[in-house]
Amino acid sequence: MNMTKFFFIAVLTLFTSNIISAQVNILNVTKGEDLTKNANDNELSLENDKPLDYGYVNKRDILWSKVVWEFIDISQKINLPYFFPIQPINNRRSLFDNLIKGIKAGEIKDIYDDSYFTTKLTNEEIEDKLSYVRTSIGADGKKYYDTITNASIDNKGYMIKGMWYFDKRHGELKYRLLAIGPIGKDVKRKQDDSTESIDKPLFWVFYPSARQVLHNSKVFNSMNSAQSISYDHMLNARRFNSVIVREENIYGNRAIEDYVRGNSLFQLLEANKIKEDIRNREMDMWNY
Repeated sequence: MNMTKFFFIAVLTLFTSNIISAQVNILNVTKGEDLTKNANDNELSLENDKPLDYGYVNKRDILWSKVVWEFIDISQKINLPYFFPIQPINNRRSLFDNLIKGIKAGEIKDIYDDSYFTTKLTNEEIEDKLSYVRTSIGADGKKYYDTITNASIDNKGYMIKGMWYFDKRHGELKYRLLAIGPIGKDVKRKQDDSTESIDKPLFWVFYPSARQVLHNSKVFNSMNSAQSISYDHMLNARRFNSVIVREENIYGNRAIEDYVRGNSLFQLLEANKIKEDIRNREMDMWNY
């Protein structure tokens, strides 16, 4: 009984000390400008210096797999942690800002024009995608063009590409995130000098190459501000709400909207049907 009580007290003391250490630097600073530096040093001391490595999966262990494309709408309440803060607050940034910061710093290098990783983008090409031209008519009746460079204000959400697969070695259905693409305005100039605004992925990031950056990027934890969560953990744990918009198929991986036209309700029902088919796959593996 005494040993059980001693073990409980030791665990409670260790847990409490971790929480206190998460706050001690912030509570004891004497200058306001030291707040950011102490917060960064504190998080580095509490977290591992790299994300949890993916386990090696042998091709022979994959009994079944399916690649799907999903849309994450950041206007939904459950997805708001990926959108806020709009402006950086100390070391807290939105997912979009963290991706852009990592790309400009050269920490994220595998950026592509499509989700099939065929055309790699240069830094100059990415800069062109992050700015667009807005037209306006002046008081003199002439047309003026303004270059808008803050593309984060037009970030509508994210497209993600991942693979569901059944691991026969572990006997369970698993998910591996392969790519992520922020959706924004891609304005192209027509021959008549007018502009066309299309919501589409600005670029595609090969997700494994961005894991270190997203691991160092912390998300506000509304349940406990002393223990922050990384974007890498959030995405790998699928802590978001998404809708399937495409699956790999015999028709050239056509999107749902290509064969279910003009009816958003039927498109959503088709997406749910694909999701249920994936979920039922694991149960079917255990039926004899």
